[in-house]
Amino acid sequence: MIIFLTTNFYIIMNNNYLVLIIIMLCTGFFAAHAQQKPMYLDNRYSIEKRVDDLISRMTIEEKVGQLNMPCLYQEEWGKNREEKMEASKKFAEGTFIPGIGPGGGFFTMANNILPGGPLQQAAFFNELQKIAIERTRLKIPLLQTEEGTHGLMCSGGTIFPEGPAIGSSWNMDIIGKIYSATAKEARAIGIHQLFTLVIEPIRDPRLGRNQEAYSEDPYFCSRIAKTIVHAIQGNDISKSDKAIAGLCHYPGQSQPVSGLERGDMEISERTLREVFLPPWQSGIKEAGALGVMATYPSVDGIPTHSSSKILEDILRGELNFKGLVLSEGGGVNTLVYSGLAETIKEASAMAANAGLDVSVSFNQGYFNEMVENIKEGKVSIETINRSVRRILRLKFMLGLFENPYVDEVHAATISHTAEHQEIALKAAREGIVLLKNQDNILPLSKSIKSIAVIGPNADDEKNQLGDYTSLTVLQDIVTVLDGIKNKLHDAKIEYVKGCNVTGNEVDQIDKSAEAAKNADVAIVVLGENNRHKENKQGTVGEGFDVATLELTGRQKELVEKVHATGTPTIVVLINGRPLAIPWIAEHVPAILEAWNPGEKGGDAIADVLFGDYNPSGKLPVTVPRHAGQLPVFYNYKPSKKYWLEEGWGNSYADLDNKPLYEFGFGLSYSNFKYANLKIEPLDANVNEKITVSLDVTNTSDREGSEIVQLYIRDKISSVVMPVKELKGFQKIRLSPHETQKVAFEIGPNELQMLNKNLEWVVEPGTFMVMIGSSSEDTRLTGNIVIN
Repeated sequence: MIIFLTTNFYIIMNNNYLVLIIIMLCTGFFAAHAQQKPMYLDNRYSIEKRVDDLISRMTIEEKVGQLNMPCLYQEEWGKNREEKMEASKKFAEGTFIPGIGPGGGFFTMANNILPGGPLQQAAFFNELQKIAIERTRLKIPLLQTEEGTHGLMCSGGTIFPEGPAIGSSWNMDIIGKIYSATAKEARAIGIHQLFTLVIEPIRDPRLGRNQEAYSEDPYFCSRIAKTIVHAIQGNDISKSDKAIAGLCHYPGQSQPVSGLERGDMEISERTLREVFLPPWQSGIKEAGALGVMATYPSVDGIPTHSSSKILEDILRGELNFKGLVLSEGGGVNTLVYSGLAETIKEASAMAANAGLDVSVSFNQGYFNEMVENIKEGKVSIETINRSVRRILRLKFMLGLFENPYVDEVHAATISHTAEHQEIALKAAREGIVLLKNQDNILPLSKSIKSIAVIGPNADDEKNQLGDYTSLTVLQDIVTVLDGIKNKLHDAKIEYVKGCNVTGNEVDQIDKSAEAAKNADVAIVVLGENNRHKENKQGTVGEGFDVATLELTGRQKELVEKVHATGTPTIVVLINGRPLAIPWIAEHVPAILEAWNPGEKGGDAIADVLFGDYNPSGKLPVTVPRHAGQLPVFYNYKPSKKYWLEEGWGNSYADLDNKPLYEFGFGLSYSNFKYANLKIEPLDANVNEKITVSLDVTNTSDREGSEIVQLYIRDKISSVVMPVKELKGFQKIRLSPHETQKVAFEIGPNELQMLNKNLEWVVEPGTFMVMIGSSSEDTRLTGNIVIN
């Protein structure tokens, strides 16, 4: 017998009754425990079941709150940093907007209100998460988003080279390291998504936002897109060093009318699928990117923010996208100024129905107007549930319900490490393109006695860093002037700014000529302005398009006066887009294209100038002589080639038809010989793999890297095909007089075309294979016959 002692009396029972009582007590305990912990907070259940359970518990107002992840730079949040921080706490709690539940997260918060660096950022993100979890009914964590265009865009993040500088490396390994480091720094402070990863091809260099992109070529952009997604997301986005890759701007914006941002993309379905969609196919369908930002422009007359064909049929259906579609800043308003909607409320209904999940702007019809749209039947609750489901699913995948907080002390050790700075330096070196080196004037001797460092971008940190850089930069930036001083300790170095990139505020052209006259060599650093709080006159970057591609202000006059002194002159370009510089190309003996080389750019440029690094970069874009040549990309159609090279005209009446520098061009301090082309088999069926191999020899006495490029042309086809298309490249490093075998594999993906019915097929016939050092410098050619 067993005796139980209670407060008032004894109970005596046998063992059978005891077992029954224990079972009943345990069952009751677990039942009570289950009631205390909802399914969506129990990680024993699948993500889909947890999402279903959570949505079933949410009010309309709470669902609409999740659709909003607004930018903190907008004035509605407050007049200063303190007001915005307080407002963001209320937004996380669901008390900032009357009638709207807790927000889904924030976009570019750290950059705008947290200038103190990683420790401050991690602490405030933790504070917001604590509010979301402890002060809201459903305890849904926040999803934090920041820009990651060329490094984490907030104070303390490593600033890597941008856009074309990254593309000029042609090195997928260094690109992967850049974005792996960016994801690591982001996740350490509590950021979960990295956006403005601009994978679309650069089709019109007049557009200022091309500064953020990598190349004009769809194949090249596809390779980069896949590399970036793998680097940022990895195989598990819940890991502490991974984040969501937000690809931009879907499906493209870089071929707008008149080269103006937000201008309509008047392109055909064929151009959309041949040129613009391949990087999205690679980044989303093949690599699994979980973030997309809808583009501003209309495509074929339909604004993207209202196009279910683009946002649902193609993106979700054809590309199998499983992530979130975010609006551009103010993107929903494109439906109003395009004339599709009269009010922002109407526009928001159209956007939601088309497949837009998240608004990153303050309101844009996604606050109370959206609640009204739902109640009035203009947006169904099923549509809202669809977007909320996508948002919650990613929050569960990120592991935020289990691990919403970050280690603040650890965060401070992750950002801007020596390892990440070294990656920035290596990337800057590999992104420099040597455009001209007459009589081997470069590399310069380190025993040189005197140097004149001249130009508006010789000592300008912001212009060197580029667009999408943090508002507050905490680390030291190595400018070109700094880099030269770091390299030479005994030489006399005289710096003269000469002029501004724009305007006439600085007039030191005569002083610059005098400095050059008294020096052994003059290094003139020219280029473009990036707008920032000290410099309102931007010439490149978002919102700064140009009608021409020439040097602005008095820069051309400056270099002409310096060159006229007879002192050997070297031009270094710091810029975000190709510049038309025919006079410099003709007269100046040495030219370096450095693009926006990031925080270590000055050291990288000095390494190339003085021979500590052998330049290996090649142009990922075509450089025109004049904007009147546009479009000037290398993969043009045969009619252009016939008319400009073989037909009656043979050229423009007023201009050489050839570009200033072709796609894939770039010099080295070494020389390379191509030989022994082999194609196996020469005849193949449409599904067979073909191996193309060759030998490359470094014929010089200096170690160097070469980027071997493979192009293909379909000789006879059922629709007009380009004169050549890049279908493979390899970057190899060769010791002096070393020979390496390089092999490419060609298959259906490289040979396919879009036929008359807009179907991807491989047509039987003869394909020309061209291998060389640039798109024009073809060293070896052969033919493949497809049966």
